[in-house]
Amino acid sequence: MFAERVLSGMRPTGALHLGHYHGVLKNWIRLQNEFPCLFFVADWHALTTHYDDVQVIGANTHEMVIDWLASGVDPSQSTLFVQSRVPQHAELHLLLSMMAPLSWLERVPTYKDQQERLSEKDLTTYGFLGYPLLQAADILIYRAEHVPVGEDQVPHVEFTREVARRFNHLYGKEPGYEQKAQDAVKKLGSKRAKLYTELRVKYQEQGAADALEAGRALLAEAQNLSMGDRERLFGYLEGGGKIILVEPKALLTEASRMPGLDGQKMSKSYGNTIALREDPKSVEKKIRTMPTDPARVRRHDPGNPDKCPVWQLHQVYSDEATRAWARQGCTTAGIGCLECKQPVIDGVIREQAPMFERAQKYLDDPTLVKNILEDGCEKAGKLADETMRDVRAAMGLGET
Repeated sequence: MFAERVLSGMRPTGALHLGHYHGVLKNWIRLQNEFPCLFFVADWHALTTHYDDVQVIGANTHEMVIDWLASGVDPSQSTLFVQSRVPQHAELHLLLSMMAPLSWLERVPTYKDQQERLSEKDLTTYGFLGYPLLQAADILIYRAEHVPVGEDQVPHVEFTREVARRFNHLYGKEPGYEQKAQDAVKKLGSKRAKLYTELRVKYQEQGAADALEAGRALLAEAQNLSMGDRERLFGYLEGGGKIILVEPKALLTEASRMPGLDGQKMSKSYGNTIALREDPKSVEKKIRTMPTDPARVRRHDPGNPDKCPVWQLHQVYSDEATRAWARQGCTTAGIGCLECKQPVIDGVIREQAPMFERAQKYLDDPTLVKNILEDGCEKAGKLADETMRDVRAAMGLGET
C-alpha cells in the first residue's frame, strides 16, 4: 500500500552522550539499511516543556545533528530534517485536533507523569496537553508504518493508531465511495477481480486473517491501479472506507544497556554522562575516578563486581575473556580498581574514534549540516504534501 517507512525523532538537547548512542542511534543505523527512514529534530516538542527557554534550540539542533552524523547516521540513506521547517506537521495537528476527543489526550500515561516530574514548571498549557496529538501528526503525515520506541512509548503509538482509525472512519467514505471501489475492482482484470471479491467476502463474513493477507498481497502486486484506487480497495477489502492515514506499528527496541558513571541510567539530569565526542583525556579521568564496590577500601580487599558501576561498563565494552579476568581479579583482590578500569577506558575511546573522524568535516564546514537539513526538509515536505492533499480533500478543504 505505502512504502514501509520508519520515522523517529529526538528533542534538541545539544551534544549527545553514549546512552543516546546505545539506546537510539545504533538502532537508527541498523534500520537505515533495512527501510526508508526519516529522522527529525523535534524542536516544536522541545517547546512543550521548555517554552520559556528557547535561546539554545538552534545551537542544540546543530550539535545534535553533528552527533547523529558522527555516530553513523547516513544522509544518503536517511532523510534528516527539522520538524518546524515542515509546517504541514502543524496543519495536520490542527485538523486532527478537530476530531480528537479530549479524554484521549488526558488518559495518555505520560501526561500526568510528566506533570509530576516537572512540577517546577507550569505545564497547564494546551501545547503540553496536545503534544501526543502533535506526535501523532508527525508520524501520520509520512504514513510511516514503523516507529521505533521503547516499551514506555508504546501507548503513544497506540494513541496514533486510534487517531488514524477514527480519521479514516469519519472521512474515508468519500462521496460515491462504494461505486468508486466497485469500479476499481474491475480494473484488476476478471481473474484478479474474482479472487479479490472472494477474499473480501471470506474476510468480512468469516474473519479469516489469511484471506485479508492474501487480499493485501494481491493489491500490492497489481500494477495498473492508481494510488487512489489502491487505497480504496485496501479499505474496501477490510470493510471500511478509503485508507487515508496509515496505522503505524510500534517497532520495539531493546532498552539501553548503557549505565552512567554512577551505575544509574546515563542521563544529563544525573550528571553521570560521557559525551559522544568527549575528549579522550576527559573520558579517562571520568572513568578512573568512578566509584567502585564500597567494600574495596584497600588494594588487597576483595570486591563484588555486581556492586560496582565499573562492572556494568564491562558488560558493554569488554569481551568474555576480559570480563572473566575482571571478575576473577576483583573477587580475589588480584587486581586493583584502576587496573580493572583500563579496559573500559580503552573500549570507550576505541568506540569514539570513528565518531571524531566522521564529525570533523562538519565541524570544519558547518554549511554541510545546513545543506543536509535543507535537502531533508525539502524531501520531507514533498512527502507531507502528498498526505495533506488527501487529508484536505477528505475533510472538504480541497480546491473548488
